[in-house]
This record gives sequence, C-alpha cells and structure tokens, in this order.
Amino acid sequence: MWGDIAIAFVLAFFTSFVTVPYTIKLAKKVGAIDKPNNRKINKKPIPRIGGIAILVGFIVSSVYLIIAMTIEKKIILNDIDNYKMKLLGFLLGIMTVEVFAYLDDIKDLSPIIKLLAQIISALFVYFFGIRIDVINGVTLQPFISFALTIGWIVGITNAINLIDGLDGLSSGIGLISCFSLLIIFATNYSPLISIILITALAGAILGFMPFNLYPAKTFMGDVGAQFIGYSLSVIAIIGVAKTVTLFVFIAPVLVLGLPIFDTLFAICRRIIKGKSFKAVFEADKGHLHHRLMKQGFTQKQSVFILYALSVTLGMLAIIIIEDGIWKAASFLLLLMAIVAIGYSEITKFKAELIKENKELGLVEKDNK
Repeated sequence: MWGDIAIAFVLAFFTSFVTVPYTIKLAKKVGAIDKPNNRKINKKPIPRIGGIAILVGFIVSSVYLIIAMTIEKKIILNDIDNYKMKLLGFLLGIMTVEVFAYLDDIKDLSPIIKLLAQIISALFVYFFGIRIDVINGVTLQPFISFALTIGWIVGITNAINLIDGLDGLSSGIGLISCFSLLIIFATNYSPLISIILITALAGAILGFMPFNLYPAKTFMGDVGAQFIGYSLSVIAIIGVAKTVTLFVFIAPVLVLGLPIFDTLFAICRRIIKGKSFKAVFEADKGHLHHRLMKQGFTQKQSVFILYALSVTLGMLAIIIIEDGIWKAASFLLLLMAIVAIGYSEITKFKAELIKENKELGLVEKDNK
C-alpha cells in the first residue's frame, strides 16, 4: 500500500508542477486575470486558473493508480461496493463543477448559476452511490441522507472557495486537510481507493504551491478552489463510508473546521448586515484572513496563523479517533493553558511585530 501511496503523491506532484506554467499562458490567452480592486489583496494582475494544474495532476495520478491496482487486483471496481459507478459519478461531478468554475474565472458567472452547478455535481455522486447514509451504525432515512450529502458537498466546495483570499491560503489549508485525512484513513481501515485519492490530491496541491505562495505567480481561481473543496468533501465520504464510529464520521468536520467556521460566520454576518438572504451572495472583507490583516499582520503572517489553526484542528481530529475524546480534551486544555501562561509575552511580541510591519510599510502594501 505504501508504495502505491508514494507513487500517487509523486506522480501527482510532478504532473501538477510542470503543468502550472501552461496554465499561466492559457490564463493570459483567455483573459482569466485577477485584477486589483478594493476587495482584492493583490496589487497587480495575476493569472487565476492555476487550479487546472491541480486537476490535471490529480486525474493523471488517480487514473494511473486505479488502472495499475485493478490489474494487480488490489482494487476490485465491480465488487459489492461498486466503486466503478462511484468513481464515474465522481468524475462527472468534477467535470460539471470545473466547467462552470472555468467559465466563472473568465466571465464571472452569477452566484446562483455557480450554486446550481455545485448542486448538480453533488447530485451526480449521490445518485452514483457516494452518500452519507450511516452514522454511528444507524441507517439514515433517504431524505436525511440526501440532505446531508448534498449539503456537505456544496458546503465544503464553497468553504474552500470563500477562504481563498491570500496567497497560498486555500492551497495550504487544502494540503493540511489532505494530510490529516490521509492519516485518519490509513489508521482506520478506510477503503484503499480513498487513501489513493486523498494522496493524489495532496501531491497535486503541493505541486501547485511553489507558484502560489507569497508573492504568488498565479492564483488557483474557482477552477482550483472549487475542485479542492469538492474533491475533499467527496473523498471524505468515501473514506468514512464503512465506519460505524461517530468520531470517525465527524473527523472530516474537524479537519475542515477552519473553512467551515469561516463560511458559517460569513453567512450569518452577511444576513445580519444585509437583512436578507440575498446578502449571502454579496462579497465582503470580513473573512478571517481579512480580520488578521486589519489587525496589522502581513499576508505571510496571516497565512501562517491560519495554517497553525488548521494543523491544530487536524491533530485534534486524529487524537479523538485514535485515543478518544478524553485525550483530545486534555490536549486542548493543556494547549490553552500553555498559551494562557505565555499570553502577556505573546501580546507584547504581537504588538512589536505589528509595529514593525507598519514601519516597514508591509501592512499598507498588503491592504491596498
């Protein structure tokens, strides 16, 4: 298994890495350029369909491994789980979400059209057999299973997309989520195919990141952010489908806790501010990364803070599954106590750091 995991990761990494320059050329040719405005962090136009490289890396690696492992009989696609149909539904869903995401990166589609495309993509995997239908050994009613599955997929797809506001943020959060889920899958007897898929996704994201970290040469765009969110949500369902433990089921929720919280907070904030549900679709500058930069942190520092939070949530999920809620709770309490002890020094360091950022003009530069 570990040899296949290594192949999935390395193949996806190199495929994604060598594809990025081609996506930059394509972006310039089709006009997929992210231009600066009062909401954007970037000061100059940046190509924004780099996420195509992540898609290509994932597809090349996944298809090769699935074919090779089927020949070796490590994976049986036509068994009782019918992974052949599930993978077909996953592929059709990817094609649907990517076509509309690509059009959005070029022409800026309306939020309603994008939401409909995401729902259709979720319907593909649901009707092809990928669904949340058992929780803690209890089989869910069909309408509950349907609502949970569609809501989870659409929600995570949008969560990763909404947090994509700083160089390297969405790609880094996606990568951390992949590694967290990989550990959870590998230690909890998840289907081998879910382990290969999450590994391929991790490799593809890492191959893209050298071009996306600050200062970014390219953005992943909706075509990348929606693909990562959609794939994470679907692979998470495949990975925990055979488990009967509630903790294993909620692990993906913890792993993706940061974008989920940011999205829920954004929805509530926009409804309260706009006093209508329509306000949910209106972009603002109230996301976590915006708030950190308003505090005086630079792009790099804000991204690092959010990376640290995401890693902590991923570790918490792993600890809960491996050692139970008591150890996770004690770990969290100990971590909070350590932070509390050093709070005064941390506050002083933060103030000095922000002061230095302002003196160097770094904050103003990032917020223009």
